[in-house]
Parts: sequence; C-alpha cells; structure tokens
Amino acid sequence: MLFAGAWVMVFPFVWLVSSSLKPTDEVFDADFSIIPKTFAGFRNYYVVLFEQPYLFFLMNSLIVCAGILIMQLLTAIPAAYALAKLKFRGRSILFGAVIAGITIPVNVTSIPIFIGLAKTNLLDTYFAMMFPFLVSVFAIFLFRQFFKTFPDSIIQAARIDGFSEIEIVLRLIVPSAVPAIAAFSIFSFVAHWNDLYWPLIVVQSQDKMTATLAMMQYRSAFDNDYGAGFAAATVVTAPMVIAFLLARRHFIRGITMTGLKG
Repeated sequence: MLFAGAWVMVFPFVWLVSSSLKPTDEVFDADFSIIPKTFAGFRNYYVVLFEQPYLFFLMNSLIVCAGILIMQLLTAIPAAYALAKLKFRGRSILFGAVIAGITIPVNVTSIPIFIGLAKTNLLDTYFAMMFPFLVSVFAIFLFRQFFKTFPDSIIQAARIDGFSEIEIVLRLIVPSAVPAIAAFSIFSFVAHWNDLYWPLIVVQSQDKMTATLAMMQYRSAFDNDYGAGFAAATVVTAPMVIAFLLARRHFIRGITMTGLKG
C-alpha cells in the first residue's frame, strides 16, 4: 500500500524525465514506455540550455530565492527568539499578530505593494520580486515553536557568563536550530522558485525573468516540440528536487521538532 502511494507521487516526475528524453512524436505515443525507443535527450536539453537562455533564468531564480531566504532568516530568527525567550509587555499580542499574519495571502496586499513599487520606479528589479516576502510570519512562528524547546537554564548560564542576547542567538540558538532552518529553507525556496503570480506582475523585461516565468513566456517555442518542453520543465524542477534530497534529514527533523512545546 505504501509502495502504491509512493508510486503515485513519484510517477509524474518519472514521466517528466522520461518524456524529456524522447522525440516529440514519441511523447504521447499510445504504446507508452518509460525507456525511450529513440533517445533524443541530448538534442532536447541542448535546445533548452543553449538555444534558449534558461541558465540565465535559473540564475535569476536563484538570486531572488536566496535573497528572500537570507532576509527572512535575518528578520525571523531574532523575532522568534524574542517571542520565545524574552519577557516583555505585549508579547502575547505580537504573537497573536504573527498568527493572524499567516492567514493573509500575498494576493491581498499585491495591489498597494505594486503601486508603491511603481511610484518609486522599482518595478522590473530583483528587489521588486523580493520585497513582499522579505519578512515571513510563518518563519517567525516555526522558529518560535522550535526555540521554545531550548532549555532556559542554558540561556541563563550564558547571561551569567556575560553573553549578550545577540551572542546567545548567534552562538547558542542558531547552531541548535539548524534542522528548523533547513526545513524552512526548503519551504521558502520551493515556494518562491515556483512562484509565477508575483514575477508575472512586476517583471517587464527578459533580463529579470525567473525560470517559471520564462517557461510561460517561451511556451509558444515548445508548442510543437514537446520533448524540449519537458526538458525545460525538468531543468526548472531539478534544482528543488536535488536540494530537498540533500537536506531531507534536516527537513524531517525540523518538521518533527517544531511542535514539541507550545
């Protein structure tokens, strides 16, 4: 039963890679075979990587996703530490605001953000693609739940030894939070790598296109070349699959450890 469920989840990716190695007339052949009868992989990937600037689009996606993730971590980790370990007036209200913020989709704020970026001439820039996501309330919530499990006695001992709060975060909290950071990093990268809605609104030139946006813009080039189209989809999907496989242990550990203490 588990094998059947796993196969249902994995089969679309197997079919994607298999189709990217086939010539167009074989992609939708009634006699389906995972192994190509005629291998056309070199030709399909050459079209995507060298005849179309997909490597450039992948670099744009990497810049945007990395920039968003770095800023999210820089803002979420201190905020989560304060909500988890520091006592101050209004802490419960702020945490309630974080929970409420999780329920607000980016679509709700897209119009005022777009107008603000347009008035400041920041459209069609990397900053415009990153701006709505620089602070993640989900990250604050996730890290807060993880930091709640960190022993208060260790933090008190560090304060007695003369550690500042920043030193406690950098030297104690962050190293212990690697699983949670890895889990959130996967969430963030996948979400923004696959994001089409916001880049479609703010990107106006080919130089700033992300990989997913480029697939939509170049779909006409692959209308009659399905093998190359599937190769393009594989190229766009592969980095996220590889990243997840490399970080899967930290990802699973981070997910299982963030809800141990309320």
